[in-house]
Amino acid sequence: MRVALGNLLLLTGLVASVTAGIPAARAAGSCGTVVTLAAHGGTTMRYSLAGPGGGGARTGLVLLVGGGGHLDLDDQGCPRALKGNSLVRSLPQFHGEGFVTALVDAPSDYPGEDGLGGFRLAPEHAEDIGKVVADLRARVQGPVWLVGTSRGSISAVNAAARLRDAAAPDGIVLTSALMVGTARARKAWVADSVFDVRLEDIRVPVLVVGHAADQCIRSPASRSAEITGRTNGAREQAVAVTGGPGEAMNFTPGIEACAGRSPHGFIGQEAEVAAGIARFVRGGRY
Repeated sequence: MRVALGNLLLLTGLVASVTAGIPAARAAGSCGTVVTLAAHGGTTMRYSLAGPGGGGARTGLVLLVGGGGHLDLDDQGCPRALKGNSLVRSLPQFHGEGFVTALVDAPSDYPGEDGLGGFRLAPEHAEDIGKVVADLRARVQGPVWLVGTSRGSISAVNAAARLRDAAAPDGIVLTSALMVGTARARKAWVADSVFDVRLEDIRVPVLVVGHAADQCIRSPASRSAEITGRTNGAREQAVAVTGGPGEAMNFTPGIEACAGRSPHGFIGQEAEVAAGIARFVRGGRY
């Protein structure tokens, strides 16, 4: 229900028939194929590539998780951290909608719980994401969108505002967008939000999805339209999801309500949200 670029270092070489080589994430113990790219300052970054399998032109989704962004991907492309993140949990639904996904880990110099921290606003971070976009676009031979959830929404808007040409996404989706920071927190980057980015420089389609029952103080769904009010997207929509088992969890407003398995993470509504995202990506309304 709803209301209202640099050179790439690849593990596998790209050839004309790359679309036939998208791995289906169905093998026991496997979540996808790990792709390693050169990143800023001589570092590396990894992402887990997966999809419904088979060939043909597709649409790719670059998934930017929240928290510190450090998934600690294993050699099977499975995250050892942030397993409860809404985008991680929604991988089967995205593949069921026909999307190829790139689940992006933090670069090699930003490990641990804090992970990306304040780097989410850096131009180098946007450039790193652009390398993933360009690599995935070559593989799917089709459009590539950024999907950022919670603190990952900062990464998504930073990249969309800065990137151009082959590195630029074809559109962005923000779920439970990080709109409120804490100015006097012990860690300076806790003050960061999507509003620290030049949102007016974003001209690709923009979808913002929040949950009306989200009690996370960082992502009030009532402010979602403030994002689309500042972007200059070719298409824009702000949506407040209602219902689902999360509404009965009775979180009190605070940081604890920012957990993935809560209304903040659309718990129990993964298929509904993935289907709405798919409609928007394909040119319709959520």
